[in-house]
Amino acid sequence: MSTKPHSPQDGDAKLTELHERLVASVEALVTGNDWKLALEFAAHFRTRSFNNALLIRAQHAAAYERGLIQNALPSYVAGFKQWQELGRHVVAGQKGYMILAPLTARFATASPADAGSWRRLNRNERPRSGEVVRQRMVGVRPAYVWDVSQTDGSPIPERPAPILLRGEAPRGLWDGLAVVVQDAGFTLSPAPNAAALGGANGRTDFGGRTVSVRADMDAAARVKTLAHELAHIHMHAPDDETLSHRGIREVEAESVALMIGAAHGMDTSDYTIPYVSSWASSVADKTAIEVVQETGERARRTAMVILDQLQTDQIEPGDSLAFNRSKPTPNLTAAVTAPPDLPAGRLSARSL
Repeated sequence: MSTKPHSPQDGDAKLTELHERLVASVEALVTGNDWKLALEFAAHFRTRSFNNALLIRAQHAAAYERGLIQNALPSYVAGFKQWQELGRHVVAGQKGYMILAPLTARFATASPADAGSWRRLNRNERPRSGEVVRQRMVGVRPAYVWDVSQTDGSPIPERPAPILLRGEAPRGLWDGLAVVVQDAGFTLSPAPNAAALGGANGRTDFGGRTVSVRADMDAAARVKTLAHELAHIHMHAPDDETLSHRGIREVEAESVALMIGAAHGMDTSDYTIPYVSSWASSVADKTAIEVVQETGERARRTAMVILDQLQTDQIEPGDSLAFNRSKPTPNLTAAVTAPPDLPAGRLSARSL
């Protein structure tokens, strides 16, 4: 180990190689059949309106507080019959969450361009010859949905979940990162748990100039999260005119955290690979692989800047950076805390 970062040329090459391995790992994950099945399952769920999402969240939180369900946040929600069609059933005693469903009626006219000519058809009434028929919303009605945590039955194909890192952090890395955060003009603000951060592991507040990391994680997870938040400080200030899609920002920050951890002998891939894959998949008009490839240069440059500021023991130039390329794909039936921009129908829960 060395107490100063290796030469810029050595560092660039190693971080570039590390990012190439990340791209390959993401590609292996998102092109697999299990990933495809998870997306197909998610496609069965319609997007809920903002008001209905609030209703579901409030009712789910109340059920959680009463101990009726185990998951603090809702995920997949569907009606009673839809769950049956998907091979699952609502557990006896679980109460549905009331939402507002559209109430529609049929209207007909022989002159579609004349807004005043449309007439509402009775339930079994047939349109006259030459008339055009359209459905229109005339009101709302109560309807009920159940979260997947209230059901039982066939296993749900899930994307791999980021697994919180366990164990100790590399010696001196937390203190070193904390100094860099403070030198950037930010204050470390403790947070007791994810609930205090809206379900996140860490948060950077540019307005208040604070960085928070939840305290109820192992040291390895905490230092990885602090590196992620430091990457946001360096790359994603709100006044940056190049500020990109949140999915790209999260891919960039987590890639930097991977590189900083690897430079200190810490393998973050259990968390980083599924996290990056999910966020990269949320970017419209690009494949996940393209997103990760295109963010590599910015992530590498940022990681080098941060590493050069750290007075920590870092990997010698001849050593390999930590990244387990042979690690098996995480269990797809594990519970997922999913990033926000996921397929329609998911009620999102921030995962970082």
